[in-house]
Amino acid sequence: MSTQKLPLRKGVGIIILNNNNHVFVGKRKDNPGDRWQMPQGGVDDGEDFITAMRRELIEETSIKNIKILKEIDHMYEYELPKNLVGIIWKGKFRGQKQKWFITRFLGQENEINLNTKNPEFIEWKWIEPKKLPKIIVNFKKNLYLNLLEEIKSVID
Repeated sequence: MSTQKLPLRKGVGIIILNNNNHVFVGKRKDNPGDRWQMPQGGVDDGEDFITAMRRELIEETSIKNIKILKEIDHMYEYELPKNLVGIIWKGKFRGQKQKWFITRFLGQENEINLNTKNPEFIEWKWIEPKKLPKIIVNFKKNLYLNLLEEIKSVID
């Protein structure tokens, strides 16, 4: 099957803001260079976006205490680079189509625990939103530039 015929994976993404309006980012276990990303993941069959978002957040970060500030109307997409198509997601998808949420972290930092059942991140930190496009892998840069505008609409 050609990569153009592969579908986009349905997913969610979570922008987590702390009280200083800094954004949570994690360093992926499978890409331990100096690249970071916000939590994201797939939507299971029969699952709505909010349920998927909360599940992914717990699976990746153990975070439960959040308030949803905004469900972004637009669905954002990204395509994998050719060298990753056929490797990621068992070769079933060429990229993702995602529903993103902007949330406020209401818990204590000791709630954040990356040592979950299937860990995806090896490290985490809070960063200023404007740094997001500089720290993400290149193929998600446009997505993160768009998400930065969404964040600004909530915190400005």
